[in-house]
Amino acid sequence: MSDRVIVGALGGAFGVQGEVRLKSFCADPLDIADYAPLYTEDGRRFDQIILTGQTKNALTARINAVTTKEEADALKGVQLYADRDRLPPPADDEYYYADLIGLPVFDSGGTRIATVRNVMDHGAGDLLELAAPGSAETVLLPFTREAVPLVDIAAGRIVADPPPGLFPDA
Repeated sequence: MSDRVIVGALGGAFGVQGEVRLKSFCADPLDIADYAPLYTEDGRRFDQIILTGQTKNALTARINAVTTKEEADALKGVQLYADRDRLPPPADDEYYYADLIGLPVFDSGGTRIATVRNVMDHGAGDLLELAAPGSAETVLLPFTREAVPLVDIAAGRIVADPPPGLFPDA
């Protein structure tokens, strides 16, 4: 899916006529409809997204081929991806999460300390979920300029300055 970027997720039915709850991950949530067609991880394609309103923490929408509450509920939790070439290029110091996941993380001395497993946004700022080599445990690092002074997508690496004790064996 490297040629696609996650742009949202379906949250199940909204009402009984086949509308869905749609969580948009776009900077402007309403832009998600402009990036259609959208795809699921298993390759299902939704050619048309018609936004119908808003509800708490989500948009409401009609998507092609979904006409019943049961069909909408069956899609709960399904992530939606857009073709990368339909998205605007990120601005300086902005990144698509998909470009960060899997990157190696080095300390300022050049020692590899982790790999980015996930990027999370819980409202108070982005966090990088990092996995140290040879460990099943993960740690969370604030994705701030102080903690992450360099992201070099072209070179495929991140330089981090984690707080003392974040990586106990380091």
